[in-house]
Amino acid sequence: MLPLQMKALVKEEEGPSYRYKDVSVPNPGQGELLVKVKKVSLCGSDIYVYQWNNHIAKTRTRVPFTPGHEMVGEIVAVGADVPPEYAIGKRLCVENHFYCGDCYQCKHDQRHICQNLNQFGYGRGTVHGGCSEYTIIPARYAYLLKTNITDAQASVLEPVGVAHQAVEEINPNGDTVLVMGCGPIGLFATGIAKAMGATKVIASDIVAKKLEVAEIMGADIVVDNSKDSLKETVMRETSGDGIGCIIDATGSPSAVNNCFSMLRKGGKVMLIGLLKAPLHVENPLENIVFKSITLKTVHGRKIFHSWEESERLVHEKVLDVSPVITHDLPMSQFEEAFRVLINGEGCKIIMTPDK
Repeated sequence: MLPLQMKALVKEEEGPSYRYKDVSVPNPGQGELLVKVKKVSLCGSDIYVYQWNNHIAKTRTRVPFTPGHEMVGEIVAVGADVPPEYAIGKRLCVENHFYCGDCYQCKHDQRHICQNLNQFGYGRGTVHGGCSEYTIIPARYAYLLKTNITDAQASVLEPVGVAHQAVEEINPNGDTVLVMGCGPIGLFATGIAKAMGATKVIASDIVAKKLEVAEIMGADIVVDNSKDSLKETVMRETSGDGIGCIIDATGSPSAVNNCFSMLRKGGKVMLIGLLKAPLHVENPLENIVFKSITLKTVHGRKIFHSWEESERLVHEKVLDVSPVITHDLPMSQFEEAFRVLINGEGCKIIMTPDK
């Protein structure tokens, strides 16, 4: 029998932190699922929403709401007109890009960048999120897990899917890859690039512990930007040709500004990190136009292709996500979880809502 009350984090008004409080367990409406949340993981963008000191939080969210957009759970009740495959007891993740289904992008297999995009865990189109013992997910946005991967592994499939789309778009098979920034998505991208056939992966960061994890994830060479010249390393390791593919997971304008000089002619650049200032490229003719480069960006995951491929890689043990997951804390200790994340004391932080 389902309880009447549950614990949840709620952003009740604009401002820092959340309230950890008792709220009513919601009832699923037409086409909706009631899901018991098993694990929810924290994203770098969650820091902005938690601290409420960045335009990203103020423009991407709608108060009030429950945060948490990376999660895994189990169906415990279904609303009317839900297809039979969404059965009670099935495990799922949520595609948090709530697409409309009617715009140009949705009609051309680009639902992840829907013109009318709403987002689970941000108060856009729904007040629900994963930082609660139970949550509501419309069935159309539910990704039913196909394997027995663990709840911890499943809770990070959302960011793995972002990394997967980024790497797949640049097709690194037989090429050299530079991953700038070894946060969770950069680390996942490192492992996926190797899985997709990259001949050499160079990973860079300014934190030694992150570079240690990058090596575990498959990086052939790691560069501490605070000590060594990244460009010199790239040119040495590519016999002066430059790197074939660059994946930026830093969101640092200066890092992106400087990356084009390391790129091989005909090379590809993929931007994943959330840029916080305009870009300014030195020598744009020499480093961009005359190089005939390809520049791409990603937002989210291809629905549901990225999910399926990410789960397959994890299930087949081609991609090991466990080195990236450093903490699993009770949701009642959410302030400690954010402290660890903000201070860089961990990498991927997971919370368990019913503790």
